[in-house]
Amino acid sequence: MVIEIGNTMHQRSLQAGGLDHIVIGAPAKLNFSLAVLDRRHDGFHEIESLMVPVSLYDRLHMRRLPAGEFSLEVVFAGRLGSESGHSLARDVPDDDSNLVLRAVRLLAQRANVDVGLSIRLEKHIPSGAGLGGGSSDAASALFAASKIWNLDWTKDQLAKLSAELGSDIPWFFVGSAGLVHGRGEHVTPIDGIPALDVVIACPSEGLSTAKVYAACAPNAQRRGEAASLAMCLQENSIRHALPLMHNALQQSARTLAPSVDTLLSDMAKYDALHPLLTGSGSACFSICRTAKEASQLAAQLESAGWSYVFPTRCAARPMDTDSLEQQEFHRA
Repeated sequence: MVIEIGNTMHQRSLQAGGLDHIVIGAPAKLNFSLAVLDRRHDGFHEIESLMVPVSLYDRLHMRRLPAGEFSLEVVFAGRLGSESGHSLARDVPDDDSNLVLRAVRLLAQRANVDVGLSIRLEKHIPSGAGLGGGSSDAASALFAASKIWNLDWTKDQLAKLSAELGSDIPWFFVGSAGLVHGRGEHVTPIDGIPALDVVIACPSEGLSTAKVYAACAPNAQRRGEAASLAMCLQENSIRHALPLMHNALQQSARTLAPSVDTLLSDMAKYDALHPLLTGSGSACFSICRTAKEASQLAAQLESAGWSYVFPTRCAARPMDTDSLEQQEFHRA
């Protein structure tokens, strides 16, 4: 039996168990704000961020295997699979160091599962870009594995387990935009963020998250701005939202990666609305007033020589672990 997560026609069969194959999307995210408030004693940073999912997805094909057998195949698809996207098809291991395999092995251990998995990971989201692709893949893999193995685990339990592997993985279980606190593991869901048109662009140069954070200067005065930004967006007040959109890592990223500085400058040259780095980079984005405006900005950036550029939308839903609503798969 094959189930594509999100297809409500198969909800009864999914709940009944007995699955041997699931296909699930793993959405990218954008940081509409990212404040670094302090350095923690445990080596992490205290952050506050408004994170929003977008309709750019990796895709995981997961199949039941006999006891103890786990395999992972990584395939670069869409623009990452094209000749121009080769430089972005980077740093995605297909061994036990991949977060996807680490996640499902951890779940199998904690749930005392004696069944394996074959996983085919179809990558559309570039790594080293601040788009959360690896973390999203791990979250979706945990969710799909719990269904294949017919586990009675809630999304809160899966999220708590995922925090052992990465600070930003729990957010992907929320099902909406969210305010993120602590080192990233504390999440408050935020509803009502409009489905804004967005243009994302990614230079071929990647960035080290550790190096970008090490070069930034914490600023506790930004505390609370993410919540204010969320309120402005809920009220569809873009004019008031723009000044609250910021990324404390942006200056570090511009210094460490000249291509990020050039990309942000080019976006501003083409009148992008408040172009911004997402996460620790190297991808940058701009919200747009209309889909037409997004298409025009994307075309201008492509004409300027940026190969990984596309218009997409915010506020697409990540996995919905309760209702299994229809999920969109974006093939970049």
